[in-house]
Amino acid sequence: MEKRMIAMSTARRKPPTMKQKPKEEVNRKALIWIGVSIAAVVIAMALLLIFNG
Repeated sequence: MEKRMIAMSTARRKPPTMKQKPKEEVNRKALIWIGVSIAAVVIAMALLLIFNG
């Protein structure tokens, strides 16, 4: 009878129901596109200032 009680008390635990959220990563593609767009605008304005000045 003691063996049966021991077997029941050592039952496996269920895994946690809530999974951990993945860490938020920086969207590198978006940063690259923003950087390229700003650089293009700056270069275009510089060229306009040079040729119109």
